Amino acid sequence: MLFSFTLLPPIVIDLIYRENTREAFLISYFLLLSVGLLIWLPVKNIKSDLRLRDGFIVVVLFWFILSASGTLPLILSEQLEISVTDAFFESVSGLTTTGATVLTGLDDLPHSILFYRQELQWLGGMGIIVLAVAVLPMLGIGGMQLYKAETPGPIKDNKLTPRITETAKALWYIYLTLTLLCALSYWLAGMNLFDAIAHSFSTVAIGGFSTHDASLGYFDSVAIKIVAIVFMFLGGVNFALHFVAFRNWNFKSYIQDTEFKVYFRVLLFISIIVVAFLHFSGATASYSEALLHGVFHAVSIGTTTGFSTTEYHLWPSVLPVLLLFSSFIGGCAGSTGGGMKVIRVVLLLKQGMREMQRLIHPSAVIIVKIGKKPVADSVIDAVWGFLAIYVAVFVVMMLLLMASGLNQITAFSAVAATLNNLGPGLGDVASNYAGINDFSKWVLSFGMLLGRLEIFTLLVLLTPSFWRK
Repeated sequence: MLFSFTLLPPIVIDLIYRENTREAFLISYFLLLSVGLLIWLPVKNIKSDLRLRDGFIVVVLFWFILSASGTLPLILSEQLEISVTDAFFESVSGLTTTGATVLTGLDDLPHSILFYRQELQWLGGMGIIVLAVAVLPMLGIGGMQLYKAETPGPIKDNKLTPRITETAKALWYIYLTLTLLCALSYWLAGMNLFDAIAHSFSTVAIGGFSTHDASLGYFDSVAIKIVAIVFMFLGGVNFALHFVAFRNWNFKSYIQDTEFKVYFRVLLFISIIVVAFLHFSGATASYSEALLHGVFHAVSIGTTTGFSTTEYHLWPSVLPVLLLFSSFIGGCAGSTGGGMKVIRVVLLLKQGMREMQRLIHPSAVIIVKIGKKPVADSVIDAVWGFLAIYVAVFVVMMLLLMASGLNQITAFSAVAATLNNLGPGLGDVASNYAGINDFSKWVLSFGMLLGRLEIFTLLVLLTPSFWRK
């Protein structure tokens, strides 16, 4: 019922631009509102506490049902003539902030549909933050679970405030403030008001959807690219860290946080490599062009946003693959970014170093630390378990895509781009996913949900033990 109200803004956009596309949104609105009301009425007076098992089901159904509901305006729209498969793929991609699209000719689409796609990503980004910071830790899983009492930094408990509703509200204020600042910055940099608002939605949400086929390259503006770099970087930072920094007006919280420091250094390192390679290989006309395109794509792909200013998949040598691999690291825990999350990668590297030291000193007691605080072995085990499942899922999905007829480069990059919630891949999916078969689209849709729900949340529902009483 609540989700149905998100279909009203596109109707307003249609009235402003007079493109007569509101019928699809009106029908979808009344249909979703009616179905939601019929489901809610019989149980409106029933009150009961959710069990742990209920929490997993609610989280998974939340994303799956809303993704399915989001397909209605796309299917009913006469301007799109889109299949159910493509509509579901586009809706899932929006709500999971992946940014993979099956739509082409964006410049000619009605403003209401373009706004709706951007709105899906913005709503998904807000949902991700609340899920990662407030909900998943209560289930004992997710990247934010690593920020329990064993680790340093500003997050000393599962929740920022005593009540989950207060936590969600606090995160909402931060998210909304960043969105408004981003929209204002885009507008001052030269975008029209519609594009500024639309792109602020997908920038802060680390989504990557654009209102133009050429993405941010359409604007050919240095100022706009700089604005995008800044807010993509901020979107990839732990929103709980933003909350603590702005609440106390103490920005030392950032430089004291281990994950943030690694996140910054990784993006800086990749940026330096890409800029240097572009400049010295002659792929760009000047150093300033290499600097702008290099830093932009390093941040865009590294944070799993997926914006582009040029056809980076055609860059020479190792660059496209290097950028794709950077998305495996992704953003910080508790951010709108995808990937495995920086904190997990940090712990994997530290655990790897500990195992090498144990080979040299078998009897030594070596403790993994984040900052100056030890990390419990249970946390290390959880990270290794996540990596094992991640690799297994990646391999299975890639084999399924290759069996359906996709070549190796397309299959590998498509799985990486969807499982990491990145969006654009390489090969046949470098620009869009319109040309691949329907079976692959369903597999990749499942991959987007897996990546957004941190894999375990969804896979646990597929185990027989979960359903035993």
